[in-house]
Amino acid sequence: MRAKHRTARSAEPSTARGRRPVCPADVRRAVRRAAARRSLQTGTPYDEDALSDALLVASELAGNALLHAGGVADFAVDVVEEGIRISVDDHSDRLPVITPRYDAQGRRRNGGRGWPIVCWLSHDVRIRALPSGGKRITAVVPAL
Repeated sequence: MRAKHRTARSAEPSTARGRRPVCPADVRRAVRRAAARRSLQTGTPYDEDALSDALLVASELAGNALLHAGGVADFAVDVVEEGIRISVDDHSDRLPVITPRYDAQGRRRNGGRGWPIVCWLSHDVRIRALPSGGKRITAVVPAL
């Protein structure tokens, strides 16, 4: 089933070969295309709530790569039996962390919610080091 619904991988790392940088909207478009293609092939509508969750996870993964890991190096979106699988490669070896809501002085921090959102909406999240450096984060958002 995976090969049937696979989207094309993006180009080499975004700064290589003169291509424009990958942004969260690119990953979201790939999620929408994969869901629409699956709907056409199966003849069944996709679940709007599940699609919204997948779009949010895609935005968070790509946004976190841009903010914390040197940008999006590559991405892939697949529709699998369990739902939609979103993989984002970045340029950093650093693992995601959960930031406390308050700093040492008790002031509320801005941000720090992306990684918990990804983990909460996905039923499978994996992080794999890439041979060329950086990492791939893959999240499976439950069924479309």
